[in-house]
Amino acid sequence: MSRRTWLVLFFLITAADIFAIITGNEDLRWLTKSFIAPILIGYIAASATLIKSALYKWVIGALVFSWIGDILLMLESKGSIFFIFGLISFLIAHICYIDFFNVIRLKRQIKTNWSIIGAVAIYYFTLIIFLFPHLGALKIPVIIYGIVISSMLAIALHLRTIKFAAAGISIMLGAILFVASDTMLAINKFYAPFEYAGILILITYAFAQLMIVSGAVIYITRSSSE
Repeated sequence: MSRRTWLVLFFLITAADIFAIITGNEDLRWLTKSFIAPILIGYIAASATLIKSALYKWVIGALVFSWIGDILLMLESKGSIFFIFGLISFLIAHICYIDFFNVIRLKRQIKTNWSIIGAVAIYYFTLIIFLFPHLGALKIPVIIYGIVISSMLAIALHLRTIKFAAAGISIMLGAILFVASDTMLAINKFYAPFEYAGILILITYAFAQLMIVSGAVIYITRSSSE
C-alpha cells in the first residue's frame, strides 16, 4: 500500500480508538490501540521502498517496543506487573529513538546545547518531585523511565536546527508530544484522575509517534540524495 493509504488508516484507527475511549468499549480498544504502531510500521515500510537505509531499524524498533508496551499496559487491570513490563517496553522504545536522534545529531555535528539540557532537567526534576510522594513501590522504575524519556526529548530538541528543517521540527514536536502524553498519564495514574485524560493521552501519544515517524522519513529520504 502507498504511504497515503497507511496515513489514512492511521487517522481512522486513531478516531476509532477515541470512540472506544468515549464509549468505554474495552473490547474495541484491543482492535484500535494495538494497531496504531503497526500501521506506522506499514507507513515506514512503504517509505522504505523509496530509499534503503539502516537508520529505519531504530524507528521500527521503537515502534515494535511501543506496540508491545501498548499491549502490556492494556493488561494492567490483570496485575500491576504488566504496568512495569509496559514501562520497560516503552523505555526500550525511547532508547531506540535516542540512538536514531543521536546518529543524526553526530552526523550533522550539532554541539550540545546546555540551555536545552538545563530546561529539560528542570522539567524532569519538577515533575518527579511533584509525583514522588505518590509513586509508592514504583519510585525507582518511574525515575529511571523519566531519565530516559527526558534524554530522548533533550536530543530531539537539538535537531530543530538540522539542514532538513521539516524533519527536525517534526521530530522535535513528536518528542514534546510524547513527553506531554506520558506526563498526563503519570499525573492521572499516580496523583489524581482528571476529565478526558484517556482521550488527551491517546491523542498526544498517537500524534507523537506520527510526527517522529514522519520526521524520520523526511530526513532519511532527503539525506540519501546528498
